[in-house]
Amino acid sequence: MIRTVIFDMDGVIIDTEPIHHHAFFAEFAELGIGVTEAEYATFLGQSTRNVFQWLKQEHGLPQDVEVLVQRKRELFNEVFDTDAALDLLPGVRQLIEDLSRHNVQLVVASSASKATIARVFDRFGLGPAFTHRISGEDFVRSKPDPAIFLHAAALAETPVGECIVIEDSANGVAAAKAAGIYCIGYASEHSAGQDLHLADRIIRHFNELSAAGIAAIGSA
Repeated sequence: MIRTVIFDMDGVIIDTEPIHHHAFFAEFAELGIGVTEAEYATFLGQSTRNVFQWLKQEHGLPQDVEVLVQRKRELFNEVFDTDAALDLLPGVRQLIEDLSRHNVQLVVASSASKATIARVFDRFGLGPAFTHRISGEDFVRSKPDPAIFLHAAALAETPVGECIVIEDSANGVAAAKAAGIYCIGYASEHSAGQDLHLADRIIRHFNELSAAGIAAIGSA
């Protein structure tokens, strides 16, 4: 029986990835460092802090990591707050409401900062549906390390065998499987290039999922 569904946020609940991309590359330009699109793709699913810890070492950046993180957050917020077209991904609100009606516990476990998670939840009124919000900034290692998902299951007081994770990045899927959790890979147009082959199931739209269908996973 599936008792808890753990959602990633960026690329699963909302497509903020283009905003993150803009903010990162704007800061890369300010710093005068070259990062390829292929290299950037390997960052997906990692926390901003871990990305800049690696970039600081790789490029010998003199700035403190927290300064780098804060600047990226400022660049992100400038676009997030002014993008009137930004919305939840198609079908995800309906899935969240369906799961809530069937008393399935919902947790978000995202590599985004607490501030960004709060921004998304406040703007789209998601708070009441989720019992816990977990940010990757609280973990030493980012996805594909399983710590964030193991912590999510522990907070939800649910054995990993009674959880599922919904993820859109290769790092996120790998983290879920390393935690021993059934993983649904969301292969949307926004996650092109992400290798989701480790996922137990791959979907392309949230209308492929329902509370009844997810309950069936647990009884299979």
